Amino acid sequence: MSPALPRNNRRTLPGSGRIRRAAALSVAALTAAGLLSACGYGSKSTTDDSTPAAAAAAGSPSAAAKKLSADTVKIGYFANLTHGTALVGLKEGFFAKELGSTKIKTQVFNAGPSEIEALNAGSIDIGWIGPSPAVNGYAKSNGQSLRIISGSASGGVKLVVNPKKIKTVDDLKGKRIATPQLGNTQDVALLNYIAQKGWKVDAQTGKGDVSVIRLDNKETPAAYSGGSIDGAWVPEPTASKLVTEGAKVLIDEKDLWPDKKFVITNVIVSQSFLKAHPDVVDAVLKGSVATNAWIKANSDKAKDDANAELNRLAGKSLPKDVLDPAWASIDFTDDPLAASLQTSADHAVTAGLLKKPDLKGIFDLTPLNTLLKGAGQPEYADAGLGIQ
Repeated sequence: MSPALPRNNRRTLPGSGRIRRAAALSVAALTAAGLLSACGYGSKSTTDDSTPAAAAAAGSPSAAAKKLSADTVKIGYFANLTHGTALVGLKEGFFAKELGSTKIKTQVFNAGPSEIEALNAGSIDIGWIGPSPAVNGYAKSNGQSLRIISGSASGGVKLVVNPKKIKTVDDLKGKRIATPQLGNTQDVALLNYIAQKGWKVDAQTGKGDVSVIRLDNKETPAAYSGGSIDGAWVPEPTASKLVTEGAKVLIDEKDLWPDKKFVITNVIVSQSFLKAHPDVVDAVLKGSVATNAWIKANSDKAKDDANAELNRLAGKSLPKDVLDPAWASIDFTDDPLAASLQTSADHAVTAGLLKKPDLKGIFDLTPLNTLLKGAGQPEYADAGLGIQ
């Protein structure tokens, strides 16, 4: 069993009283709520029963006629473009169409460790999440908490830096680089990259040859423009937002992976919900597959939908110079890219955040592959990490 990661271990930024006060207020609010639930870039926490489109679809005669085993399904995701399947699928009503009279309740998170806590607590049933939190959640529960049931997205992660201070990767030494949260997918990627360079960083504190600053995505642009950080390893749209603040892309993470493909978002489900409500899980998977196909066929409309959802959650949409490059860097796919998940777990071990985990059984792709086979589409492999 791997050691539990601390839920809050962000460093205080020197000279940034506003960020310190915001962090303190955030911790107090989360503690009072009893759940580490936060939001992505510019977003707010939400527990809406459904999106407007989902509500309309659920109210249609055809949808109402479909009765599944659960009255409600609780879905978690981030207000990030890398979670575009959830954003677009909810907006367009693809999930509601398949779920029929089953209501959708949503919860928005800032980073994966918080979402895993919610899944374990029963606050959500199904979620969109990155590989590192899924791996850590599975390992800490001795394989009892979750299953990965589908892919969702690849790519959409960059290391962006202040070009006046950092011109090459060697210039990262001695600099302050932000990630969204201790132990989240981007945090692991940065720590692994630092280790490959032969530099030393204490994974828990972030202190070392590179100072790793754990900071909410929504705070990162202000921290960068204020000079409190020198760069950030972050998902979209935060990466493109930083570019509009004058940052430059130093590393596009896809360039570090074979075939430039790596999992950034998968779909997980609690094992208890999967066992009790397989028909509901199948319905969500059908909605996810339909959404990804629609995104590929209608990229511009899907991009606008995702932006509208960010606006609904935050009261603020992304400008075109942020939205367009961010969306273009993400590949939406049903393939869970299972081999890259194992590699991501190995990176967490290298970074000192995880003991070597046994990931056999973390995938259950049977529902997805049954659906794909029935539609005459190729099935996906689990890299030997499926249920036995």
